[in-house]
Amino acid sequence: MKENINNVNSKNPPLGGGGAAIAMIVAASENNAIGKDNQLLWHLPNDLKFFKNTTWGFPVIMGRKSFEAVGKPLPGRTNIVVTSRPHWKATDTITVASIEEGIQKAIAATNSKVIFITGGGEIYKQSMDIADTIYMTRVHATLDGDTFFPEIDESKWQLTSNQDFTADEKHAYAYSFQIWKRKA
Repeated sequence: MKENINNVNSKNPPLGGGGAAIAMIVAASENNAIGKDNQLLWHLPNDLKFFKNTTWGFPVIMGRKSFEAVGKPLPGRTNIVVTSRPHWKATDTITVASIEEGIQKAIAATNSKVIFITGGGEIYKQSMDIADTIYMTRVHATLDGDTFFPEIDESKWQLTSNQDFTADEKHAYAYSFQIWKRKA
């Protein structure tokens, strides 16, 4: 999947400038639920592999609650945590007060051409207008959640890739890997 990342649309420069493309990566149910009680709603091993392979080597920006749900920095990536708590710190992370500051720090620390937004719900909502690409695992179920991914406005976004997978002994739900690109 890495070859797709190199083709990320960068027509919309990020808030922080610098020419890096902003990509969101998410797994969301049909009703856009992404979590409940700060936990994922499913265990899909192929989604975890997709996430790891897509974001490996790139900076990731996430909210504090998402970081705490994972419990540790994601290996192989520069981890940037957005929090309103000025004294909050975690080992092997960069702490910032805003997504804009996170983007600026990602560019300064890595000179990466792609920066990934990895959640949670409020971070996705704040990033929707600056993102170029959405890498989505669409989980084909309607699930009860308390955290949601924003609706994708199809007047602004185009589905450019969709791979469907059926439920099996390791995956309780059918799912699709999708790539959405911002329309020009």
